[in-house]
Amino acid sequence: MKVTEITNLEFGKMVQAASQKLNQNADFINSLNVFPVPDGDTGTNMSLSLASGAKYERDADTTAVGALAVALAKGLLMGARGNSGVILSQIFRGFSRKLADKTTLTAQDLADGFAAGAETAYKAVMKPTEGTILTVVREGAQAGLNAAKDTDDVLVVMDAVRKAAADALATTPDLLPVLKQVGVVDSGGQGLSFVLEAFDDSLNGRVAENADYKPDDAEMDEMINAAHHQSAQGKLDPASIKYGYCTEIMVRIGRGKQVDHKFDYDTFYNYLADLGDSLLVVNDDEIVKVHVHTEHPGKVIAWGQEFGDLAKVKVDNMRMQQETIMEKDDEQPATATPAVAEPAEDTPDTAIIAIVAGDGLATLFKSLGVTHVVQGGQTMNPSTQDIVDAINASKAKRAIVLPNNKNIFLAAEQAAKVADIPTVIVHAKTVSQGMTAMLGYNPDAELTDNQASMEDNLSTVKSGQVTHAIRDTQLDGFDIKEGNYMGIVDGTIQVTDADLLETAVDTVKAMLDDDSEIVTIIYGADTNADLADQLQQRVTDLDGDLETEVHEGDQPVYPFLISVE
Repeated sequence: MKVTEITNLEFGKMVQAASQKLNQNADFINSLNVFPVPDGDTGTNMSLSLASGAKYERDADTTAVGALAVALAKGLLMGARGNSGVILSQIFRGFSRKLADKTTLTAQDLADGFAAGAETAYKAVMKPTEGTILTVVREGAQAGLNAAKDTDDVLVVMDAVRKAAADALATTPDLLPVLKQVGVVDSGGQGLSFVLEAFDDSLNGRVAENADYKPDDAEMDEMINAAHHQSAQGKLDPASIKYGYCTEIMVRIGRGKQVDHKFDYDTFYNYLADLGDSLLVVNDDEIVKVHVHTEHPGKVIAWGQEFGDLAKVKVDNMRMQQETIMEKDDEQPATATPAVAEPAEDTPDTAIIAIVAGDGLATLFKSLGVTHVVQGGQTMNPSTQDIVDAINASKAKRAIVLPNNKNIFLAAEQAAKVADIPTVIVHAKTVSQGMTAMLGYNPDAELTDNQASMEDNLSTVKSGQVTHAIRDTQLDGFDIKEGNYMGIVDGTIQVTDADLLETAVDTVKAMLDDDSEIVTIIYGADTNADLADQLQQRVTDLDGDLETEVHEGDQPVYPFLISVE
């Protein structure tokens, strides 16, 4: 069989097959996490990111493959979670930009698209590292270019891309010694390999046609991830919700019988801005999508019709949803709480948005001056859209984002680029760094000056994390047993022991030096105040001159977070 072009039908099947493939293999990809800790989330992040892209591609009202690729890239970006999800979005951003004007794809187009995707992905990472997803996409793309020189068969090109990517994946342990030490391939590279495998299988008819594939309920809940849909909205009285209807529309610009206006983004946006809050407007040349909280969903719908016909309308009564949430909230596990922006009581000039997991941590950060909290972190990275929503909903003049997790950096940076207000990122890798960064904040300073002073504070604190191992492994010179506890200091395992308290004490010992003055202990959902008090006493016994603090963080995954300053 020979195929010389990819039409919209083939492309749609490829995307849906890839989304389904990642969904089915998310747990396996998660298991490739180098550290044997229960927060491996690459598979989950890539699956949810591509599910968002696949939904945008399904909803796009076009038969041009280039336009479908643009929709896919846009959905991937807005749904991107974690660094792996953002890099995947950048691969398809480059892919779509190269092919945006194509109605169908030839073998050469396909090869050129992957090559552009690889180039864009490398540029998106400040310090590209070989032995990662970048190596996999680059080797696959080069093989596609080589194949396209000798054939016009898209099946041959796609097969070459897939095989070269799989071969590159197999070499990742040779390029990154830590992968070889643990005996795994790169998790992000594995996720991309699954995507390319699904593309190839779909084109070759090796997967069942499933154009109507939709993510399962859990996946869809994570994709939506809006503040008003989730229990992390807190104990709000439904009557206190100012704008009660979550309204979403998709408009085909310039089409329909009621079109009175030529589409202008500012005109379109400004009218909607007066109708409510949490407004998000995303458009290309053919489609505009709207999300807004309002008391007048009918006005939103009617306004959309003045610019085109309605391809989608969705209205949710958030007060009614909140009543249901309050009835069921106590039944929901803490780790099921997705990312949510908590509104500030007053509109600040500068919104400081911290991403943390746990009600205790949220309270702690607010006590330090943070104005908004997005629930997220380990195992539950918020999407680009979640962060954008938090920034825009703040209604501030400017914003500072504290990711408090290096796996959220890229999503936060992408959010800053598309947010409605000037936004900077303070690159706190840990909760401890985020707390220390707040000491450098000056409400009277310029945005970039605050960013600089807050980032200067990051190096003044040591960050410790205590968690348990989910598998046997040998890493950082330790023979780690499944179920044992580990003490991780600034990204390096320093301690392993079967006893939680002893692990925590030894972790503090590894963090102390002659300049240490303050030890802060934050206990999580998997431990208790009594054990935290015991740890505090043991720390005091180590050095009576140390000042110690204990806080309830409620964070998942890590029984103790420890900082030493």
